[in-house]
This record gives sequence, structure tokens and C-alpha cells, in this order.
Amino acid sequence: MAYDVHIIGGGMAGSEAAWQLARRGYKVRLSEMRGSGDTTPAHQGTGLAELVCSNSFRSDDHENNAVGLLHHEMRQLDSLIMAAAEVAKVPAGSALAVDREVFSGEVEARLSALPNVEVVRERIDRLPPAGLTIVATGPLTAAALAESIGAATGADSLAFFDAIAPIVHHDTIDMTVAWKAARWDKGGKDYINCPLNREQYLAFHQGLMDGEKTEFREWEENTPYFEGCMPIEVMAARGVDTLRFGPMKPVGLDNPHWATAEHPNGRWPYAVVQLRQDNKLGTLWNMVGFQTKLKYAEQVRLFRTIPGLENAEFARLGGLHRNTFLNSPVLLDRQLRLKSAPHIRFAGQITGCEGYVESSAIGLLAGLMTASQLAGRDWQPLPRTCALGALLSHVTGDAEAETYQPMNINFGLFPPTDAEIKKKQRKAAYTERAKRDLAAWLNP
Repeated sequence: MAYDVHIIGGGMAGSEAAWQLARRGYKVRLSEMRGSGDTTPAHQGTGLAELVCSNSFRSDDHENNAVGLLHHEMRQLDSLIMAAAEVAKVPAGSALAVDREVFSGEVEARLSALPNVEVVRERIDRLPPAGLTIVATGPLTAAALAESIGAATGADSLAFFDAIAPIVHHDTIDMTVAWKAARWDKGGKDYINCPLNREQYLAFHQGLMDGEKTEFREWEENTPYFEGCMPIEVMAARGVDTLRFGPMKPVGLDNPHWATAEHPNGRWPYAVVQLRQDNKLGTLWNMVGFQTKLKYAEQVRLFRTIPGLENAEFARLGGLHRNTFLNSPVLLDRQLRLKSAPHIRFAGQITGCEGYVESSAIGLLAGLMTASQLAGRDWQPLPRTCALGALLSHVTGDAEAETYQPMNINFGLFPPTDAEIKKKQRKAAYTERAKRDLAAWLNP
């Protein structure tokens, strides 16, 4: 069958993109490696949109939760993934969880019922030189295609252990304890600094040593991580003072909260945890050098012992795992097109979003953008105040490129609401604004 768009990857993002295009009358070739004799270390079967980890799509609360809001918005846009999830739903309280086999079967059945979708079981080893293409191969992209993507983007390697540092919501940092400054007062007040005395540092170091860590999966065991992205617990194991001469070094940082008559500028702490702004809005700050394999609950417990972070809320916790993703804010334009080869769009986790729903959402948008291009219509940018627009903006330019790492949808990606709105009412204000602005976008 002749086709209008070639989609590489039959996971959640690729399946969603194919659905959006086919429902608008365009012919799609959907290439999926599994079923052709090839597979990945994570997948068990050959079905489209197979869930390889959890069976949960997380919260379905569209009034107070960012991922629930994303569910709502995708339903408004005729999402295949959300429709299949409804069919496969299993009891999970306020969360949306599915029977993974029923879910995958429903996605495949619905796509197969469309006469203008051709699912081809084949491995694609290089980026097509021409023709509209959507690459949605996920975090375990096959080596040959990853090399082709690397050649096109100038990246040396795309498959590695990516070390993810935790991200904190700015409004949960106690600035009566922390303070803004750069080391030796160079570069302005670019960092938030959380001071530790000797006793606090030694307790923190011991917590790193004792904390329960996540185990490597079988296919990850021999994949090296970068020396420059060493997990903090690995550094801690090299010596009690290693962190104080690494990411927690206090030199050049006078704590104004410790000012005295003798030292009017304050004194250096024994150790310092620094946070760096992570998005242009200034609502999210990442913990510099704090990539870790500690389990999530252990991270929350231990990191809240850091002065200034006692009540911290995390937009993302740290991690270390094999991944394949682009530095999308640099490489992609606002329509997910590769700047060096604009006939190619990327979608799903390979763009640097994290999670089933987020990956599907970027696939949905890639499909809509490509359909708009085929129809000869200008793409109308989504409002950044809705979940889809906030996630897309983060991926395609609003994130800080130097610290870009996979991210789930969260309210820290949204433009702030009215400062006078009380904190307990803020989430509802975000969702109400998002629904209003998306409705206006859908019905101009």
C-alpha cells in the first residue's frame, strides 16, 4: 500500500500517532520490529502498545492532578490509548490501571480495523532520507537505528545509563533556611543553596550508605554510566568527604543566615546542596549532582533531612537506567521536527518525556501536526496553560537544554496561576484554566 506517513515504532506513541492520522483519512505504514524475529530485552510479546513495566496510567483525577488532566485532554482529542484503557480498565481506586493484555489487544484491533493503516513487522535500521516520518521507537531503540539517529543529530551515543537528578517545586523550598547565590558571588544568584553543618552532613552521608537501592535489570548490568554522572551513593562509598569535594562542596558560599558581627557576610557551611533552575518559569529546580539509584521512598525520606527541603515536594525523583532520548529542546522545533531533517518528527519517550500517558500524548500531537501539514494548514500552537501544551513546550524548548532529562507531566511545567490564589486551591485553578483554554483552542 502506498502511504502518506511512515511511523517507526508500534508502541503507545506510534500507535496513537497512526490512529490520529488514519482517522483523518491518511494512509500510514506502521513499522514494528517485534514480530519480525527481533525484539527488545524488555518486551514479552509482539502486540502493539505493550506495557513493559507497570499497568498503571496513574491518577485519573482531572480536577486536582496534572496526569489526570492530561487523560482528560487526550480524551477530548479522540485518543486511541485512552479509549483502549477504558475498555481494559481494572479496579485501582482513583488511578487508571488496565489489564495489559486486553489493552494491547484493543489497540491492535482498533488499528487493524482501519483500512488505511498497514502494520508491517520489520526492523528499520536507519532514518528514511525522504518522506514524512514519525520516529516513536521508545527508550530501547535498536542499536542500528540509534546509531543512525546519532549520526543525524550529532550525538555520540544515545543508549546509556542516564542519571536523573531529583527536581523540586520551588514553592516548597524554605528560603528562610536556603539562600540564592553563586559560588564566590560569580554569575549572579543562580543557585539555591541548602546548608549542612558537620553533624547533618555525616548523618546524610550515612543515610546514603544505608539506603535501599534499586537493582539493575538483567539487560542493564553491563551498560556503563558516565563518570561525570556518578550516582551520589557511589561517590559517598569512595570516602566520607568525597561529596564535600564534589557536588556538595561549600567553598565560596557565605550563608547570610549565619551572619554575625565578626562575619557580616556569614560563614561557609560544612557542606551545601545546590539547586539549579530547571525551567524558564522558575517553578522547578533540580538538585545538582544528585543522580541516584536510591528507591523513591528512601529518596523522599533522606532528601527531606536536608535543611531547607524539609517540606519539599518533588516533580521528579532521581534515577539511573538505560535510556534512549534526544536533547529535544536543542534538536527539535516546536512541531517535533528534527531541525536538520524536518521531514522527520519524533514522538514518545525518545523525545524526553517520561511515562505511558506522556509518551502517548506526544504521539497524539505528532499525528495531529503531521495531519495538519498534509492538509496544507498552518499548525495552531496549543495553549501552554493546558497539559498537552505545557508538556510539548517543555520538550521542544522551555526546558534547560544542559540539564534536560526525561520528565513526567506536573504542574511545575505550567505557567503560574494568580499569586493570590491559596496554595490548596492552586491545583483546581490550574485544571480549570487548562480546560477553558483547551476548549477555546478546539473551538476557535
